[in-house]
Amino acid sequence: MPSTILIVDDEAGGRYTLESILEEQGYHIEMAENGREALEKARQLLPDVILLDVMMPDMDGFEVCQRVRKDPVLAEIPIIMLTALDDRKSFLTGLESGADDYITKPYDRHELRARLLGITRLNRYKKLLDERANIEKVHEQLLAAYDATIAGWSHALDLRDKETEGHSQRVTDLSERLARMMGVSEVDLHNMRRGALLHDIGKLGVPDSILLKPDKLTEEEWDVMRKHPQYAYDMIYPIEYLRPSLDIPYSHHEKWDGTGYPRGLKGEEIPLTARIFAVMDVWDALTSDRPYRPAWSEEKAFEYIREQSGKHFDPRVAELFFKMMDEIRDNGK
Repeated sequence: MPSTILIVDDEAGGRYTLESILEEQGYHIEMAENGREALEKARQLLPDVILLDVMMPDMDGFEVCQRVRKDPVLAEIPIIMLTALDDRKSFLTGLESGADDYITKPYDRHELRARLLGITRLNRYKKLLDERANIEKVHEQLLAAYDATIAGWSHALDLRDKETEGHSQRVTDLSERLARMMGVSEVDLHNMRRGALLHDIGKLGVPDSILLKPDKLTEEEWDVMRKHPQYAYDMIYPIEYLRPSLDIPYSHHEKWDGTGYPRGLKGEEIPLTARIFAVMDVWDALTSDRPYRPAWSEEKAFEYIREQSGKHFDPRVAELFFKMMDEIRDNGK
């Protein structure tokens, strides 16, 4: 799209001389005969550059320039002043009024073209940078909205499953802390956090009669319950934004020795973030009151995780878990 140039000159000869100089340069040319018309056309057209004559009746170029700079809609439009005044005072007045460049008459057509080309390039680059900044800002706002939605889903899942209040947030925070100790990248940490908050989203596909049953589940009921990671996969995979966060919802019930579900993955076949989350999920479950049993003591829960290292849990993850918990107890946080 060609750059729009607004030529402002009270003399027709001056306007058409400029047009003849620029017409072969591919610009879209617009004209104004005085300062008031210039301001009106500038608001309508938002030109890429204004070529502004100084000596005009009623409102001179200095005043037009000042008004453009005070108008928040027009303030960023580059202005090149064109004038027969070649004294230092006029030059400084033009710059103080807000002009970006100042060319005296008679001007060299090649110099004018070169300066105009430089101004339009800079203006184009600035617009591109502004557009990119706006896109990035909107993108950040969109991501924040997504994450707020995910947090809301997570809270709703806790309430439906009758989990201890804050279970998902606690295991998410602890999992992220342990993942940092293991050197997980920032990008993977973001995806891990989303996946951790949604770790049990597949339980939306489990009937309340099974999910909320106060007694032990039958084998048939367990068959249904064990499908919730697959339900999570089926729900999340079509959402491209959440697809990188699938590891935990899909794999946090896999076990190091291959006896977990839904796919029977073994050892490092299980995604690292799911191996990390598995330890934290079990820890929080064991140390929290549940409808079917009171909370275990920390020592009893520690002993269980030690016993399950190399069976349910990745031994390296379990080792760092104990180190992390020692740090939490020693530092109080």
